[in-house]
Amino acid sequence: MSKFYIASSFMNIDKVRQVSGQLKEKGFIHTYDWTQNERAATLEDLKVIGEKELSAVVEADFLIVMLPAGKGSHIEFGIALGQGKKIYLFSENHDIDNIESTSTFYHLDNVEKISGTIEELVKRVSLEEE
Repeated sequence: MSKFYIASSFMNIDKVRQVSGQLKEKGFIHTYDWTQNERAATLEDLKVIGEKELSAVVEADFLIVMLPAGKGSHIEFGIALGQGKKIYLFSENHDIDNIESTSTFYHLDNVEKISGTIEELVKRVSLEEE
């Protein structure tokens, strides 16, 4: 079964856990669950977490980026993009296509943009990755 990694911000922690749980129920493998971490307190903590997240993105078959996302998520996005991995870019609204705030990289061929509900995200990923 396919392996996945979810990039997002701490503000989306419950939604990340929800998506991860639903995908794991369908047999997908989560390469690393950063939501289990406490916030990093030292630079050494950041390094250790960064190494784990880098390995998890490299190991994953596809990446899900849940917006809004911070700088770390966008670095993970870049790693996956550079490796030619499939990226599912998710937003509950349509800000992905807002010309004032979108990124050029959001519109590349291996990036699939999904706007809507968590259920729609999980359904779409499941259909395409099974």
